[in-house]
Amino acid sequence: MMHSDARCLIDCEVRASRRYGRKSGGQVTRQQRGFALIAVLWLVAALSVMVGGLMLTVKSELKTASFSRQTLQASATGEAAIQVALQGVVASGKPPAQLISAPVPVFGQSVDVQMIPMNGYIDLNRAPLELLQAVFQLGAGLDAGSAGSLVEAINAARTVPGPSGKPPNFESPEDLLLLPGVDYALYSRVAPLVTTDAGGNGKVNIKAAPPSVLAVIAGGDQAAVNSFIQARSEENPTVDTTKMNGAWVDQGTANSNIEFTARVALPDGDAITVVRRYTITPNSPNGLPWRPFYASSRVESALKP
Repeated sequence: MMHSDARCLIDCEVRASRRYGRKSGGQVTRQQRGFALIAVLWLVAALSVMVGGLMLTVKSELKTASFSRQTLQASATGEAAIQVALQGVVASGKPPAQLISAPVPVFGQSVDVQMIPMNGYIDLNRAPLELLQAVFQLGAGLDAGSAGSLVEAINAARTVPGPSGKPPNFESPEDLLLLPGVDYALYSRVAPLVTTDAGGNGKVNIKAAPPSVLAVIAGGDQAAVNSFIQARSEENPTVDTTKMNGAWVDQGTANSNIEFTARVALPDGDAITVVRRYTITPNSPNGLPWRPFYASSRVESALKP
């Protein structure tokens, strides 16, 4: 009897243990499946982020490559248009004495090319000191005292002998950055107005001068500048120059140093501006009837005001 009861007790414990084992085993399996599902979801999310980042990188690289190709093509087109215009000047046998802007056909399109004799700019080495004072006041926005200090420094470079026994003068407008008080922001406002390659007597050829230079010559009178540009474009011989400072004005002397500017539009609305400067000369070292002495290219944004 006791043996039978003990056996029954053991059987009950075994059955209970099996039920508990099955129950416990089921709970462990569901937890493992839950963890596995979470891991899979995290992996999918990580892969999605990686793929998205890769796609953005590829698109960015494609866009950069496309922009580079477009700018290279536009630069080559601008360079070709300038070469055509340059050959036309040489073939004419007469350097221009005034600003000329004309379309040039090249590669199946028309490119606007502007030609400016360099005496249309203000020469740092020859311009009257009063004109340079106006450049820094009207062109760069400096007060009279600050402008005067810079003009004194320029005058010293033009008159005080250096180590060679001669005044150093300015080899290029970038030499302005060597003057105390001239930072790049100031230089960038003055540089479009000045040159060191005009030659002549230091006066400005107003028939060749761009609007920014004319504004200085006219003492900041923008209405007078607009009226003069309109008359100049119409080749009006009675153009009014009374608002221009006569002591600074040259009425149109031809110059063999010429700046060529070509502007080529890009598909997105931006443009590439190509600038080249040449001296028309029969004695060029490369055997050509011209000698290059300046080159630059820049992107002009359509969003820039």
